[in-house]
Amino acid sequence: MLLLTDNAKHAIESILAGAEDPDSAGLRISSSEQAANSLALTVTTAPDDGDTIVDESGARVFLAPVAAQLLDEMVLDTEAQEDGAVRFKVSRQP
Repeated sequence: MLLLTDNAKHAIESILAGAEDPDSAGLRISSSEQAANSLALTVTTAPDDGDTIVDESGARVFLAPVAAQLLDEMVLDTEAQEDGAVRFKVSRQP
């Protein structure tokens, strides 16, 4: 199962605070159609059928089936960019 770092939780909560319905919205991770082994992130109001739901204190992530397989035993973290933007990154669980 995908784990979220505290930094990732805070970033997700900040993103979801601006969603149309922040109480049910989540960050959906799915496989990208443009590149193999790439993931796409979108904010959505609810999970799709078949999504795996990761909910850690209100930081909700909906994993599409292929993404759930790719991210099994991984950690989602963030990395600050020079321009102040936040970039999500994944790594193996220790």
